[in-house]
Amino acid sequence: MVCLGNICRSPLAEGILKSKVDTSKIFVDSAGTGHWHVGNEPDKRSIAVGKKYNIDITNQRGRQFNVTDFENFDLIYVMDNSNKENVLAMAENDFQREKVKLILDEIFPGENVDVPDPYLGGTAGFENVFKMLDEACEQIAHRL
Repeated sequence: MVCLGNICRSPLAEGILKSKVDTSKIFVDSAGTGHWHVGNEPDKRSIAVGKKYNIDITNQRGRQFNVTDFENFDLIYVMDNSNKENVLAMAENDFQREKVKLILDEIFPGENVDVPDPYLGGTAGFENVFKMLDEACEQIAHRL
């Protein structure tokens, strides 16, 4: 799960998907394309909305996406088209590029819909993002 800073959307996506799969068989992680929040806990508003739905993301820490993630993961879900461009720019071959998918394509196939970044907004944006990611992760979990 990849977003810009790895403190709002991707930590929620990680926590939500982990709550829907057998984590002894499926490894889920998140990262950001930027380095600003490496080592930091998720945004307090992401933590709060997660807790509201019994998902604890407080132990997550921000990290930056890197080229080895292409080798370590079978699927790389990005939150928006900008994240997708940044991740694809790091890909070294078509095999790696094929792993990269917009997460909302799970519920809006081929529409290239972005998960809006709630960082500069209020708590309602986090609630909306949670609902989008929950629906997308339900589809992902079902397929896995």
